[in-house]
Amino acid sequence: MPLKLSVVDQTPVHGCHAKKDAPLLTVELAKLCDELGYHRFWVAEHHNSVHFANPCPEIMVAHLAAVTKRIRVGSGGVMLSHYSPLKVAESFSMMATLHPDRIDLGVGRAPGGSGLTSAALAYPHRPDNGETYADKAQQLEAFIQGSFPVDHPYGQINVLPDSSNKPELWMLGSSGGSASLAGELGYNIALARFIDPDNCQPDIFQSYRNAWAMSGHERKGNTMLAVAAICADSEAEAKLRAGTAVYRKLASQLGQREDFLTPEQVQDRYRQLPVSVQSAYDHILSGYTVGTPERCHDELATLAAAFACDEISLVTVTYSQAERLDSYRLLKQGV
Repeated sequence: MPLKLSVVDQTPVHGCHAKKDAPLLTVELAKLCDELGYHRFWVAEHHNSVHFANPCPEIMVAHLAAVTKRIRVGSGGVMLSHYSPLKVAESFSMMATLHPDRIDLGVGRAPGGSGLTSAALAYPHRPDNGETYADKAQQLEAFIQGSFPVDHPYGQINVLPDSSNKPELWMLGSSGGSASLAGELGYNIALARFIDPDNCQPDIFQSYRNAWAMSGHERKGNTMLAVAAICADSEAEAKLRAGTAVYRKLASQLGQREDFLTPEQVQDRYRQLPVSVQSAYDHILSGYTVGTPERCHDELATLAAAFACDEISLVTVTYSQAERLDSYRLLKQGV
């Protein structure tokens, strides 16, 4: 089957735009990706971040679905530990009713922020730090599908008077911890290689497929691989543009927090780093798909074959919106 390309957008706060414009730039990108023929467009959830400006994906998804025509729109993902499964089911079922066959509901275990934001989101209760994730994911699936056992009290709850239009359910993971759970509960699975490429291996999908088969689901479970990708007309330019995202990840690992740097600032910083930290930077870069359209397409095809999946979602973070738009245009050429 031909490789489907999709998008996971983190709503980056581009340095050459006002910070308040970041959500509007995600809207601009979604419209472009709709025109270019990308399969789906997901938005992430982050709290109290200097780099990413979307703490409420459900609002962004609703807006994007209203201003696009064809592309599937969804969350990549809702951080379920913070929320009531019923409320999430109600929100996304309403969107699926307004935009039939176009809404995806992806959920994740991670908090999407610090312990402080988790505490504030849980107030006046204690944050569960993922302890109830499996139970919440099971309840969410049952609310969406209307599949509570007949003797379960929640089976008496109607998410909507007519919930025949349903969001497509996905579970996010980065290192395999959720693979068996997703297969058992009947979620499709999206594997976030862009977060942890070292521990993101093809056997995670196999664990998912095994759990799916053992659970006896009638339909086929879908798999998607999400990769960090930055494309430009030349190899050198692509590597230069990638520096902004690579250095942000490196700085995060070192406990530093500052606004995105320009590619040129990153190169200046790189030259001043100790050799060991330069090696860490180079290692992060090696986990990205970076280069010309031809090089990126070859690597994406190789990844799709290795992971036995027919859909790859692209995560592109650059200093400027123009670079981000350019990368997505180039990556769709010839696909």
